[in-house]
Amino acid sequence: MSKRAVAVAGGAAVGVILLCQLLPFWAAVLVIVGVPTLAYLVLDPSQRRRLRRVSRKELGR
Repeated sequence: MSKRAVAVAGGAAVGVILLCQLLPFWAAVLVIVGVPTLAYLVLDPSQRRRLRRVSRKELGR
């Protein structure tokens, strides 16, 4: 993994831990699920297609 990927993964883990301690469980789950979903919905259709294509290539399909 690149240094950037490690930093992102570590930041996400710390964020989840802090989020669970500061907010009720349902609110933490809503934020964890809602933010990536909202980010995906904001993308243009062409960007969504490119994201799906890249994801499939990484899975080896």
